[in-house]
Amino acid sequence: QVQLVESGGGSVQSGGSLRLSCVVSGGAFTEYALGWFRQAPGSVRRIVGGISKSGGETYYTDSVKGRFTISRDNSKSMVYLQMNDLKPEDTAIYYCAAVRSQYSDSVYASSGRYGDWGQGTQVTVSS
Repeated sequence: QVQLVESGGGSVQSGGSLRLSCVVSGGAFTEYALGWFRQAPGSVRRIVGGISKSGGETYYTDSVKGRFTISRDNSKSMVYLQMNDLKPEDTAIYYCAAVRSQYSDSVYASSGRYGDWGQGTQVTVSS
């Protein structure tokens, strides 16, 4: 059980960049795999990317590959989502999430595996 708080959202024009941050507290950060999800207006929450507890494995949904990078800093108990070349279709509320993964270094792409979620941060990309 951990708490997550996202920050770094905002408004940007197409082609711009943002870096989202998420601080994790209340548990053993290094035992948790982490993910970023987003929910566009009128849509369901979907995976953006994930990272294993060691940072050695990452996953990205096809639409963000080559543009977004997920990373983590275990010394700071933080996970980041660097978003480059943003497009209007990236507009959404972005959430970070955590799943405890004590015995593997897996990355998880399914939202159902994540038990702890942040409050979300809005990203708006204008054309």
